[in-house]
Amino acid sequence: MSMLMLILNVVYVVVAIAIIGLVLMQRGSGAQAGSGFGAGASGTVFGSRGASNFLSKSTKWLAVAFFAISLFMAWSASRTAHTGSQQQDLGLMSEQPAAAAPEPAPPPPGELAPPASSQPAASAPAAATPAPPPQQAPAPAE
Repeated sequence: MSMLMLILNVVYVVVAIAIIGLVLMQRGSGAQAGSGFGAGASGTVFGSRGASNFLSKSTKWLAVAFFAISLFMAWSASRTAHTGSQQQDLGLMSEQPAAAAPEPAPPPPGELAPPASSQPAASAPAAATPAPPPQQAPAPAE
């Protein structure tokens, strides 16, 4: 199925480029005003009337092919998405369990600890050491 999709993708791009080229070669609706005075026939390759029929018919059939390929590729993609959603193959990633980030080892005795800027900052330093309870002042004697 993937070979068919590769061929369809190539044909799809070629059809899209052909449509762009054919649309750019066609004359606009305002170009008909100059053709009454003889200026219109000199600009066409296929004659004064043949170019519009040939180009418009070619554009129409290329557009039909473009939309047909689009619909087929969308249908095929949705069909494979539903059948492949039960079990997704992750390759090597599915064999390895998720591991937590390793903590840095303490320095051996006799060596100085690295500077604080190179160590990762603790996320909650206040939670590691409990704060002493607030002390109240003794009540005045009566």
